[in-house]
Amino acid sequence: MFNTVRGAASLSLLANVILVVLKLGVGLAIGSISVLSDALDSGIDLIGALVALAAVTLASRPADREHPYGHGKIESVSGIVEAGLITIGAGLITFEAIRRLVQDTDVGSVSLGILAMSISTAINIGLSFHLRRVARATNSPALAAAAWHRTSDILTSAGVLVGLILIQTTPWDFLDPVAALGVAAVIAITGFRVFWRALHELLDVRLPEEEEAKVRTVLDRDPKRFVEYHSLRTRRSGRLRVVDLHIVVPRTMTVAKAHELTDEIEVEIEQALPNTLTTIHVEPCDIPEAECDAQCPLAESPHCYQVAANRPRNAYHTHR
Repeated sequence: MFNTVRGAASLSLLANVILVVLKLGVGLAIGSISVLSDALDSGIDLIGALVALAAVTLASRPADREHPYGHGKIESVSGIVEAGLITIGAGLITFEAIRRLVQDTDVGSVSLGILAMSISTAINIGLSFHLRRVARATNSPALAAAAWHRTSDILTSAGVLVGLILIQTTPWDFLDPVAALGVAAVIAITGFRVFWRALHELLDVRLPEEEEAKVRTVLDRDPKRFVEYHSLRTRRSGRLRVVDLHIVVPRTMTVAKAHELTDEIEVEIEQALPNTLTTIHVEPCDIPEAECDAQCPLAESPHCYQVAANRPRNAYHTHR
């Protein structure tokens, strides 16, 4: 149930509700700004989880007339929204921590705060691993952003926990707002990372090199299928990868044969890189018959001229 995109987002939402109630109650009870700041962070997570759940629900809708490529970009937009919430939270925490430093406020029952933050850290560790695993399996940007935020939660909760332990063992109550400032810094860094990742997807940045390499491996698998390929472009739209390219085929190849070839390549790319939409534009070879090179990988093909010439082989592969 929790191994799907929607299930993992729902689990994240449930965990956030539990953590907000736990840390907010304990923070108010003992008067700790560091625990309250972590509660605020979890509150932002709660709103972010709601945004992520709505995003993955809307993004899963099928393509329609107005959105022929589907609704996957909604997930990237949710990352921008979550980054904004994270930044606001970091600002509020910074303001309150500085105010506490100036006023020199004491912390109450520190042991209760230590227990709460230990529970919070354990929950965040388990949830972070789960969200990251599901995000990799489903290629969900929304879950990837949530997993990144969970990683920051682990660091912030652990930092608050260490601060509370030091407060309990030393007379340094000022460590409470100092720990809160550390929480704010980590939150701000995480917000920037989430924003940068989502922005790249909205700006149609190419797929990672290792993913493009899988596409090229398919295209280079059998050099006798077509003359050459060029204009390879890739991008991501939510969980969908988009690939388009041009392939050059013999001028005398029939439309039916060219269509069969492109279908074959599209299936192979999908197998190598699941959840990929591939569009292939077919171009005829423009080498004149008198210059056709017997060394071309398709020289033996019945679709090609078989006239030897002194044309260099790499003329057919300049875009590979």
